[in-house]
Order: sequence, then structure tokens, then C-alpha cells
Amino acid sequence: GSSDPYCIVKIDDEAIIRTATVWKTLSPFWGEEYEVQLQPGFHSISIYVMDEDALSRDDIIGKVCITRDMLAEHPKGYSGWVSLSEVDPDEEVQGEIHLRVEVLGSQGSRRLRCSVLEAR
Repeated sequence: GSSDPYCIVKIDDEAIIRTATVWKTLSPFWGEEYEVQLQPGFHSISIYVMDEDALSRDDIIGKVCITRDMLAEHPKGYSGWVSLSEVDPDEEVQGEIHLRVEVLGSQGSRRLRCSVLEAR
């Protein structure tokens, strides 16, 4: 089968971004870039890969969580493939997502630039 994947980007559990849905594929390409204001005390950025379902609730395929500490270890940002982890411990997750994430600006006015590129 195939999926109808899209991504939701959350900062500290608040949904900030939703990508377009790519229909009927297991290898979606989004190529979308977003820039949002970051609160000074944020803890983590989570990217959820979802499967849109017209007849029922959308399924969560998997997620990636990037903590504030992980971003601090990559001052020039992070770019690469990241394996998805499960949201439900009873579900097996396979797949990875290609992301580019960087924090811009100074301590008082920081922005997150997030590029959701593709998945497989």
C-alpha cells in the first residue's frame, strides 16, 4: 500500500506548521521551508509524519524529536536523514525524514528555520 503523508511541526507540543499532503506515496517530497519565532525557554521541536485518512482519524506514521540541547550541539544547524521513532509503543515504525533545522538570531530574538525536505 501507499500513504498520503504530511508533517506537523510542533514546538513544545504546540502545532506551528503543517506541510502539504503528498498523495499515494511512500517516498514523499515536500521541499518546504518555514521560519518561525522561537520562545526563549523552548524545550523541543517535534516533527510528526502523518497519514491523511478521509474516512477516519489521520494515523501517525512516526515522529522525530529535536531537543534544545541537540540544537546547541549543532550551532550551524542540523541537516540530514533522521529515523522516525514510534509514538505508540505497540506500533513498529520504519522510515526516515530528511530535515534541515537551524536557530537564527540572538538570545533575545531567535527564529527557527525548518526545512521539511522528503521522507522514505
